[in-house]
Amino acid sequence: MDEVPFAPKFDDAVYRRVRTAFEAGGPGGGAEALRAELESTGEFQALFYALLLSRRVELGLSPFPLSPATELPPDAHEAYEDAIRRAARHVGGLHLGRGEIAKAWAYFRIINEPGPVKDALLAHTPGPDDDIYPLVEIAWQQGVLPEKGFDLILDRSGVCSAITMVGSADLNANPTLRDYCVKRLVRALHAQLKDRLAGDLAQRGVSFAEGATIPRMLADHPEVMADDAYHIDTSHLSSVVLAAMQLPRCVELDLARELARYGTLLSTNYTGDNDPPFEKTYADYLPYLNAVAGVDVDANVAHFTAKLPAAAVEGYRFPAEVVVNLLVKLDRLPEALAVAREFLADAAEGGTSCPGVMELARRTADYDALAAQAMAKDDPVSYLAALIAAQSGKA
Repeated sequence: MDEVPFAPKFDDAVYRRVRTAFEAGGPGGGAEALRAELESTGEFQALFYALLLSRRVELGLSPFPLSPATELPPDAHEAYEDAIRRAARHVGGLHLGRGEIAKAWAYFRIINEPGPVKDALLAHTPGPDDDIYPLVEIAWQQGVLPEKGFDLILDRSGVCSAITMVGSADLNANPTLRDYCVKRLVRALHAQLKDRLAGDLAQRGVSFAEGATIPRMLADHPEVMADDAYHIDTSHLSSVVLAAMQLPRCVELDLARELARYGTLLSTNYTGDNDPPFEKTYADYLPYLNAVAGVDVDANVAHFTAKLPAAAVEGYRFPAEVVVNLLVKLDRLPEALAVAREFLADAAEGGTSCPGVMELARRTADYDALAAQAMAKDDPVSYLAALIAAQSGKA
């Protein structure tokens, strides 16, 4: 294969102008001329280094970057670090002015100033043919604006890719982001289901009221679920409903309840078998969501607490963890503590998916329970802490 001949970016006239400016105005004149040439031609990477060259000369340093900035003379270190920040802001800003967010991030990242890039991401709407993945990398993977990264994937690639994105990340440490993503997934899947149910009914020649809800459509026209029918990907449905169990009471929780209600009407061919306490899949998901939503709370809590004795005999601890988390979500901490003491007393503190006995005892200021659990765990330090807390009232 023939080599591609070298094509210089600048013609000889550029070099002549820089040299003329240098001869007339010294290093400063040459630097200013070079800066103007690089800005006008859009060679911003070279511009960044030209700005630093100019500052090195001003500081009496070598025009060549012979060593890292940290190894410069102490009296020049702070000034040169400031020059790097100024150059990065200037060049990054030029890239942002041209809509080149990924290129701008290369400069704002090195000075740990994500703000301008975050603002640009927030305002940016990619075109249909634009490559969104460099922006997703910056927004989601690098944490500049993860909500935007999620939106880009959901809006461009759909529910399946967005579910995968959320599932591959541990968002429990960031519940605000987790809830944002889950709420958007719920809304997207709910809209998809409603649209497809409406289409099914239209094909059957059935009219329905404008603004009819999914439960209304299903109640008025049960025939849409006959013959093992389904209208959306059932794996998407189960993933989104499960994720919605983490939501607080909100509009999206109500939409998730509608999705779960739809799930209860699916053929068992599409629901499969699950572990306790969700053996019946949507028939168990729905009571959990209803309880969080404040609907028949006592009955729905009892739906799960009734499963605990048998689950404990079978060695299943997770059902008790589900009940504790549900009671905590409902702000029924004394009941949560009672369940934890009965079914999770032997679990290591912090070793469950729910608050443990000692944590719940601290939250409820039940120092007798705290002391008893410390004794059961052979933990004299926590035992004394419980006695002190009971005396002082400070958990």
